[in-house]
Amino acid sequence: QVQLVESGGGLVQPGGSLRLSCAASGSIFRINAMGWYRQAPGKQRELVAVITGGSSSNYADSVKGRFTISRDNAKNTNYLQMNNLKPEDTAVYYCNAKVVANGMGNVELDYWGQGTQVTVSS
Repeated sequence: QVQLVESGGGLVQPGGSLRLSCAASGSIFRINAMGWYRQAPGKQRELVAVITGGSSSNYADSVKGRFTISRDNAKNTNYLQMNNLKPEDTAVYYCNAKVVANGMGNVELDYWGQGTQVTVSS
């Protein structure tokens, strides 16, 4: 079993910054890609940023130049640094990890965190 625990959400004024963290634990052999998705009220969940095992990253156009994703493989943790936040960034942010668990051969499964609220408002 693998668990993802997110932290770092909260209320921030427009133009402010937050850093989200996502720590994976459990029976992990290897973590491939890790990423962040978000879902605003009444909208579908969308990809925000993703980072591969080799630390290549991709971003949604709406956050390019403002958000940075990184990972610490030794800690099975990834981070999302969010700068110059805008009201339209308000959403629940979910961590995702594609994990090969111990004893599962090369089978990769998707795991999700419980979500953390980010609210950008004056």
